[in-house]
Amino acid sequence: MRPFLILYTLLSFCSAIFYGQNTLTGTITDARTHEAIAGAMVGNAASGAALTTTNAKGRFTINLDGEKALRITMIGYAEKIYTLTGSGHVEITLEPSTVNLQQVVISASRERQARQDAPIAISKINATQIHDTRATALYQLLNKVTGVYMVDLGNEQHTMAIRQPITYNALYLYMEDGLPIRPTGIFNHNSLYEINMSGVRDIEVIKGPASSLYGSNAIGGAINFITQGPPAGYAGNVSIQGDNYHYRRVDADGGFSSGKFGLYVGGYIARQRDSWQDYSDFDKRSGNFKTTYDFDNATRLTTSVAYNYLNTQTPGSLDSAKFYSRSYGSNQRFTYRKVSAFRANSKLEHSWNERSNAFVTLFYRKNSTAQLPSYFISDVRDNAGNYISSNGQENDQRFNSVGVLAQHRQDLNFLHSRLIAGLYVDNSPSSYYARFLDITKDVANNYYTGYSNTGRYIDDYKIKLFNTAAYAQYELKPTEALRIVMGLRYDRIHYNFTNGIPAGSTKYKQQETNDFNIVAPKLGLTYNFGNNKGLYANYSVGFQPPETGDLYSARQLTPLKQATFNNYEAGGWFTALNKKMYVEVTLYDLEGRNEIINQLLPDNTTQNQNAGATRHQGIEYSIAYAPVRELAIRFSGTNARHTYVDYSEVSTNYATGANTVISYNGNRMNNAPAWIANSELTYKPIYLNGFRIGGEWQHINGYFTNPANTKTYAGYDIVNARLGYDAKGSNLKGLGIWFNALNLTNKLYATTVTSNQYGDTYNAAPPRIYTLGVSYSFSKN
Repeated sequence: MRPFLILYTLLSFCSAIFYGQNTLTGTITDARTHEAIAGAMVGNAASGAALTTTNAKGRFTINLDGEKALRITMIGYAEKIYTLTGSGHVEITLEPSTVNLQQVVISASRERQARQDAPIAISKINATQIHDTRATALYQLLNKVTGVYMVDLGNEQHTMAIRQPITYNALYLYMEDGLPIRPTGIFNHNSLYEINMSGVRDIEVIKGPASSLYGSNAIGGAINFITQGPPAGYAGNVSIQGDNYHYRRVDADGGFSSGKFGLYVGGYIARQRDSWQDYSDFDKRSGNFKTTYDFDNATRLTTSVAYNYLNTQTPGSLDSAKFYSRSYGSNQRFTYRKVSAFRANSKLEHSWNERSNAFVTLFYRKNSTAQLPSYFISDVRDNAGNYISSNGQENDQRFNSVGVLAQHRQDLNFLHSRLIAGLYVDNSPSSYYARFLDITKDVANNYYTGYSNTGRYIDDYKIKLFNTAAYAQYELKPTEALRIVMGLRYDRIHYNFTNGIPAGSTKYKQQETNDFNIVAPKLGLTYNFGNNKGLYANYSVGFQPPETGDLYSARQLTPLKQATFNNYEAGGWFTALNKKMYVEVTLYDLEGRNEIINQLLPDNTTQNQNAGATRHQGIEYSIAYAPVRELAIRFSGTNARHTYVDYSEVSTNYATGANTVISYNGNRMNNAPAWIANSELTYKPIYLNGFRIGGEWQHINGYFTNPANTKTYAGYDIVNARLGYDAKGSNLKGLGIWFNALNLTNKLYATTVTSNQYGDTYNAAPPRIYTLGVSYSFSKN
């Protein structure tokens, strides 16, 4: 018996050695962010047979059985064939795909899902596109997205046009990791300067109303900035760049994962001095901090902190004479904007099982925006149009937020359905003041020389802002191909206004409470024909309560109502040419009721008012084509018609005092390009691994600049060129260099044009800009 026992032990020992030597372990990470990729499929490259998938840490283990190469696939990433040289441990990176439209998205339901399962128009800018673009401002990225025109106003300031004309109103929702960066009622069209570009991993853009999930302002669209997380092992990157107009910027980021803990820190410092435009210096400091802690395989705690600071001069727009002569001088040298934005949140996620998970997020915001805005400088004239005096204002808005977002997801057996339900609470007390300024003017040279504080307040108030919401989304699959999604959200938005200006002043109210109770439904479906072909359709409702500044500002003379929008859309996607071409098309009809319109007054200031009805119709399309591995071609565009259905203004003849009602029914809405297009060609030769060169074309069609449709701007076409090299060899590995030329032909154009009774004003775009940058990165999984 004893010899047999010895023999058995020896055989077991030899077997353990043999199989141990044929066991392969590996880690799969994102080639750009170095984050672990969970759910990646590991298969036999020869037979195509699936072997395993990666876990939450991006790790896998397989027993080798003659495999010579592995095929690694993951939705949203380029497929990779990895040649094996033996057993042991391998580290594999996947490059985010820039051609495949079927990405993994989060923003459609706050849960990870394939793009083809979401019955909405949603686009994604991934880490590879962000890396290759090397943007110095977010418009350089977002304008690549179908149907998006992010208007550059200089120094990271901006406004937006998504299924809407170019507008400064609260029709868009901006988020970071699914949380609004500002509360309802305190929208700022510039607020994306409160994002740390250096810490963004992906950008997801929902086009059309998303109020059934996200609430107020998600009407034209919602943009979700998904921040980077800790790398699988350790990684770091530092870069420096500058341009021919004295823009300078330094970026640095890095992190690690060790056991249950992970850390990521990243940010940038930017500085502009003596640029092409007079009086446009600025400083920007941004940073993100994120930690993760895995209590076990089912429970994770993620804590994030973001801080952004901007201090910029604001030169204002140009008249036609200065614009067309390329004279970029400012007509004053004292306006400014200073922004400080701090956000923090802590998210606890738990997976009860494969069919059920939940998360709770606690969040905090602290924000201040102080400014002496150029757009509030106005001239006072008599009835004959003769100049009398000039005035302006200095204002400051602050808010502090505490809130909670909680969501639970449950998969059900009935028709393979899924229920998602959530609660949202946001308590954001705010304050605002505006002081009246006397401004001195050199009338002969049309130059404002200075200002003095009068000591008088235009506004001085506080608001208790409280938003509570509950939402639910139910998805079911009656057949393998058909998916139906129903959503509903209820919001109660409460404003409690208290005026700090003493009673008896010109302010017309001392205290007021406003409540808005809104229900936003959604019904959508997708039908997947297989082989990357499918259709979707949806009906959704968007809502926009008046902003606090519109309700309570002394400058706002017209009471405003809540605006609502009914959206009808349908679209589809398909592949062609052996999956080398991906096409996506969407048709939409967005009908507004009481849409809040920005009306320009004769003194060049603005006043908001409700339009009885508006209509926005269009088609959005995107084509991505890779005829060979080295070459990628993208074309995206939108053709749209934005119409006043029921809208009129009262015109006053100051000489006679007579008022005239002017109807604009049937007119095109002003500042609404009928065609927006962006196309890009990128070449990455195999013979020079790491090199890239690309060209981009941006087209903005002509548009009317006034609601009477009597004045127009011709629009523009510009060309951008980019090239870069990321060294892959052992000697220079980690070194990167890039060179971008924006507005390559030095085109004279304006990003937006506004008309009033005295003429047109132009927001001048930059002339040709060259940017040169170098970087160094390192990583180990």
